[in-house]
Amino acid sequence: MHLPTHDDVRAAAGRLDGVAHRTPVLQARTLNERLGADVFFKCENLQRMGAFKFRGAYNAIMRLPEAERRRGVVAFSSGNHAQAVALSARLLGTRATIVMPHDAPAAKVAATRGYGAEVVVYNRLTEDRQAIATALAETRGLSLVPPFDDAGVIAGQGTAALELLQDCPGLDILVAPLGGGGLLSGCALAAQGLAPDCRLYGVEPTAGDDVRRSLEAGHIVAIEPPTALADGALTTRVGDLTFAIIREHVAGVLTASDDDLVQAMRFYAERMKLVVEPTGALSLAALLNGQLDVRGARVGVVISGGNVDLARYAALLG
Repeated sequence: MHLPTHDDVRAAAGRLDGVAHRTPVLQARTLNERLGADVFFKCENLQRMGAFKFRGAYNAIMRLPEAERRRGVVAFSSGNHAQAVALSARLLGTRATIVMPHDAPAAKVAATRGYGAEVVVYNRLTEDRQAIATALAETRGLSLVPPFDDAGVIAGQGTAALELLQDCPGLDILVAPLGGGGLLSGCALAAQGLAPDCRLYGVEPTAGDDVRRSLEAGHIVAIEPPTALADGALTTRVGDLTFAIIREHVAGVLTASDDDLVQAMRFYAERMKLVVEPTGALSLAALLNGQLDVRGARVGVVISGGNVDLARYAALLG
C-alpha cells in the first residue's frame, strides 16, 4: 500500500497551478468573538465546480499515462466527485462515465451531465457502486478514479490545506469535513510539511460516524448506508489509504447532527454571505456545537463545497 506524502501534495500543487482556483481565506468577527479564537475559513465552495473535489480529480487524471487518459475515466460519486471528474476529463480532452445514486441531488446530476459526462444511475441501498464502476472500467477499458482512496486524489485534496497553511501560518488547529477521508488525509499530509504541530480534526455526520467508530476499534468498521443532510459524506467505510493516514496524524473525529448543519449553513448565509452545502458546513457545525475547545487558538476551517439545490437550501434555512 503506497501512502502519499507531503512531497506528493507539493507535486499536485504544481499540476493544479493556473488550473484550480486559489480560493480565498475569510474571517467572521462575530464568530471570533463568540468562540474566543481566531478562525480562518478556506472557501472551497468557491473552487471550480463548487468544491475541493476538483483538486483531487484533476491531479489523479493528470497523473495517468497519456494512453490511459485518452481511453477515458470512470468514477462513482453522489455529486461533487462526479462533477470534479467530469470537468477534469473535459479539460484534459477525455471522456468520463459517472456512477451516481438514484437519490443524488438533482442539481449535482444535472451539473455532471452538463460537463459532458455519461451518468449511470444505481440504487445506493441495494447495489454496490464500486462493483458497477469496476465492471464498466473492465468492459470499456476505462481508468477508475476513486472518490477518496487513491494517492493522486488524496494529494490533490491536500493542496487546499497547503494553500491555507501558506496564507495563514501558525495555525494551532485545522478542522475539515470527513466522509471517505480524502480531504482530511490530504490536509494531514500538507500539515506534516508546513505545520507539524497543528492539531487536525475531522467532522462526520452523526448518522454516518464510520471513521470515529473505526478509530475507536483500531481497525476499519463498515456501517449500513446512513441517511443525513450531508450527502457528500455518507460513506459506509473509510478508505484503506485514508484510514492509515488519519490514524497516524489526526487528533480526533467529531460529529454534527442535521440541526447542527442547518445552524452552520445559516451562519454562513447571514454572517458571511456564503452559500455552503450541508457537507461543507460540517467543520463549522462542530465548532458551533461546542465539541472542541478552541479558545485562544488560531483555527483553520475548510468549507468543502457549495453545491446545493437552491429550492432545498431555501427550505432548510427558511
